[in-house]
Amino acid sequence: MDKEKKILSKFKFGDMLCVYELAVSEDGKQIVGFMMIPASMEQELRLEGKRYRVNNLIQVKLAGDAYPFAYGHGSSMRNSDSVRVLEYDRQEVRLGANKTVVTTWLKDERGYEAAHRLTWYAEEDSVEISTLYWNCSTEKITLEMLSSFTLGDLTPFEEGDAPDTMLLHRLRSKWSHEGRLHTETIEDLQLEPSWSYCSVSSERYGQLGSMPVKKFFPFIAVEDQKRQVLWGAQLAHEASWQMEAYRQDDCLHISGGIADREFGHWMKELGPGEQIETPKAIVSVCQGDIDTLCHRLTEAGQKYLEEAPESEQSLPILFNEYCTTWGNPSHENICRILDAIDGKGFDYFVIDCGWFKEEGIPWDISMGDYAVSPVLFPDGMEQTVKAIRDKGMKAGIWFEIDNVGKAAKAYEAHKEHMLHRDGTVLTTQSRRFWDMTDPWVEAYLTERVIGTLKRYGFSYMKMDYNDTIGIGCDGAESLGEKLRQNMRASVEFVKKVKKEIPGIILENCSSGGHKLEPLMMSLCSMASFSDAHETETIPVVAANLHRAILPRQSQIWAVIRKTDSLKRIGYSMANTFLGRMCLSGDVTELTKAQWDVIERAIAFYRLAAPVIKNGFSHRVGTPITSERHLKGWQGVVRTGEGDAEGLALVVIHCFHGGYPEEISIPLPAGCPANIASVYSDTSVTVRVEDGVLKYRTSEDMKAAAVLLEV
Repeated sequence: MDKEKKILSKFKFGDMLCVYELAVSEDGKQIVGFMMIPASMEQELRLEGKRYRVNNLIQVKLAGDAYPFAYGHGSSMRNSDSVRVLEYDRQEVRLGANKTVVTTWLKDERGYEAAHRLTWYAEEDSVEISTLYWNCSTEKITLEMLSSFTLGDLTPFEEGDAPDTMLLHRLRSKWSHEGRLHTETIEDLQLEPSWSYCSVSSERYGQLGSMPVKKFFPFIAVEDQKRQVLWGAQLAHEASWQMEAYRQDDCLHISGGIADREFGHWMKELGPGEQIETPKAIVSVCQGDIDTLCHRLTEAGQKYLEEAPESEQSLPILFNEYCTTWGNPSHENICRILDAIDGKGFDYFVIDCGWFKEEGIPWDISMGDYAVSPVLFPDGMEQTVKAIRDKGMKAGIWFEIDNVGKAAKAYEAHKEHMLHRDGTVLTTQSRRFWDMTDPWVEAYLTERVIGTLKRYGFSYMKMDYNDTIGIGCDGAESLGEKLRQNMRASVEFVKKVKKEIPGIILENCSSGGHKLEPLMMSLCSMASFSDAHETETIPVVAANLHRAILPRQSQIWAVIRKTDSLKRIGYSMANTFLGRMCLSGDVTELTKAQWDVIERAIAFYRLAAPVIKNGFSHRVGTPITSERHLKGWQGVVRTGEGDAEGLALVVIHCFHGGYPEEISIPLPAGCPANIASVYSDTSVTVRVEDGVLKYRTSEDMKAAAVLLEV
């Protein structure tokens, strides 16, 4: 155990208190730990009654240093000798008009320095944390692990090891089933300390490759159930990442960052004078529930959207033709669609995949050359863009920038400019991957992507990404490091698009929702929430994603078929109130009655847009077990904030049985209670009594939405 512990410094940021601990280790080294607590609970700390070691606020592992002790080697790289010799040096505070930066410097007597950088933006309910590491020696060194953040001493409000107190929350993800909340007890994860406080236990998880949200979101949260306090973090990173819950004694510690050598095949060489900065982590603490914590983390993204194109501020409605033409867009069928939706209230029209394909070849193996098809667009793309604009809409187009399909000429012609592994071109079933760090590739994509956007006057780009690089590629000191470099270059190309075409609207898509992490979301106006397209699962996935991204950025599709009943159309349209409305489907063949249900939804969405843009979401209803075979009901209550204060939106979906005849939804304290507007496919019975919204229905697969006002 540590010989001595004391408080180095404390900083109050909003309702959060950031506490830096200083401890003298058994080796006589000064170690700095970091914890966060609700500022109102400082007097409730119980650390004196705990047996614990302060864990360094920077976790790092250098090749050649001794690996962790206590059976940690192989399951964790925390607390190696590289950390043991890293001592406190100094702390600097820089105050600005809109942000405060606290930098804590550590040093290794061998000539290495590290900095823990915490940034708080005024009025935000979270902080950003990153780590910088310098090689100030005269010899090359190799990193095997470097954390972005570490948060310690959980839970500090209970004495001893706090049995039956803590939960670990994760957001799981798979194709068309994104964002499922997964909660386990610390005991079920075997994160209790051993009888001797000797052995280390660790739950390390993450995602490998270039789809950062394919299995888990880069998210972690710990909950003290007794005190209703939650700690959590999101990681802003496009390549392989990891999160870790770690324990040896009475305190749990969480950390995250680039996936390390053991987990993500990552090593990074630093020559004399070289440095590296980790991806940023968004970190928060609060009293409340998991929805409260997630709201604080996602709200950190609002500052980037203040700089979004002006048209985005009113959350305009989109039409995307993909589920109408299924990858076979043409000037002719687009013009038919435009005539069908003319005057219905659409603001953007997106030409999806396939505009480049050669006759008889599927779109999904053709990306990479990006020459407009003369068969599909015989008079050139100019005429189609003009037709869209003539209907008063902004024109958008689809690209899969980083990848090359096996039917494209570039697939064989430019192999030397693609990623390799084990000396051969990295190939999946139908795709290869550009080396985004290659200057030739940047020039090629500048011509084919940015050049196309400029040439035809597109003001919207959907960026898709339909396969993953996996563990990494050749070209750097490790597979994971080349992957990191490649994805950093990919992000830089997106920034170049924004610079070259000021005001462009960007949509982040990756087989639907495989890139819904904070870095890419900070660059884009919105994202494809999923590829769930026409499934009954859509409202469940859409509600899940309120915990991961801002609803104003979550583009939710209503795919309408000519065979859909009015009830089914009402269900599909109500889904879109959980984010950004996007329509597709058989719009050229719908009846007047079907259009009436759609148009009423569009009118309701316009009224609800302010609270979709600025609000706090809370899910109620039946626990969802199977997302493919839905039972019970779901309600999402979103109360307005900022410009939307005084409004609230309630979206209700009933599934296949298992719901009461009258659903009762307690409204949050202070929630408006006057019904301003109601949407469903038919008239429905809705009322508010004593702060409870009551909705009566006896129909499966029925949806309704209610807008409340003061």
